[in-house]
Order: sequence, then structure tokens, then C-alpha cells
Amino acid sequence: MTPDEAVPLELKLTDNRSVLAITWENGAVSRLDAPLLRRHSRSASAVRAALEGVAAPADGVTLTRVEPIGAYAVRLSFSDGHDRGIYPWRHLRAIADGTA
Repeated sequence: MTPDEAVPLELKLTDNRSVLAITWENGAVSRLDAPLLRRHSRSASAVRAALEGVAAPADGVTLTRVEPIGAYAVRLSFSDGHDRGIYPWRHLRAIADGTA
């Protein structure tokens, strides 16, 4: 992955806030559903739960907020109250590519 492939030009909530559509600098478009993003949170609580073998509750969640974090990431908030995950561009791209 080149650096340009991991930089989004646009982030847009679609499908009643259940999908984050990402247009990347190289022109590719990814559609990531909220449950998938919730399961890939790298917040301390989500990582701890994964290490303990506890699955993140993801079914039926939607995105409630997308907040820019500098020029490198976004913080995603979910309808289940989870709002501690920061998603760097490279992590979002890895999720989109199925390599996260």
C-alpha cells in the first residue's frame, strides 16, 4: 500500500448511518459497515475484551458521529455508546482491504 492509498478524500455516512463510505486519494471507494468498524476498534477496552475472548457487541449498531483527529485519523462513535476508538487512515484502509 502506498501512502496515497491510505489517505481519504471524503468520509460519508450512508444507509441510515450504518455504512461509512470512504473515497481514497487513489480514487478507490470503500463501504465499511458499522458492525465491522465496531469489531475493529483499537480502543483499550476493545483490545482488552478481545484478549479476554469477549466478542465486541456489534450487531445492529450504527454510527452516531465521525470526528476528525488531526490529519491522520477519525474517532467513530457508535449507537451502543462506544466512542473511544480512534481509527488512523491506515487502519481504515486495512479494514477495507480485509487485512486488519
